[in-house]
Amino acid sequence: MPIALEIISPEKLLLARDVDMVVVPGTEGDIGVLPGHSKLVTSLRGGLVDIYEKGALTDRFFVSGGFAEITESRVAVLADEIVRQADLDPAKAAAALEAAKAAYDAVDPANGDAYREASDKLIAAQGMVDAIAPGKAEAA
Repeated sequence: MPIALEIISPEKLLLARDVDMVVVPGTEGDIGVLPGHSKLVTSLRGGLVDIYEKGALTDRFFVSGGFAEITESRVAVLADEIVRQADLDPAKAAAALEAAKAAYDAVDPANGDAYREASDKLIAAQGMVDAIAPGKAEAA
């Protein structure tokens, strides 16, 4: 029995198909979702959404953040930004990480909203660097 998966970016519905399992990068840790999962809404950190079909990993997408709505028969990933792992640019990821580190270092921790925003951007940028396949980063 498959589970329906929808991946939605701010621009469009990117993917809609039945899959065997989905792993999403929740803010509290990765969440593996199979048919019959308990209902849950969770925020996402920067990381990979892994899609499994017929016992094999078939697709990987990097999300910079967002939410996942999980029911017994459906997973909806509502992503702030989403990119196929194979399309990640190592130079762009490294530049984003450097910019995020500089912004984080410059923010006043007493300004709670700015501090959280800088922290979220740093986590997403590090997640993007970490998501680049081994060997791809060295080739850049």
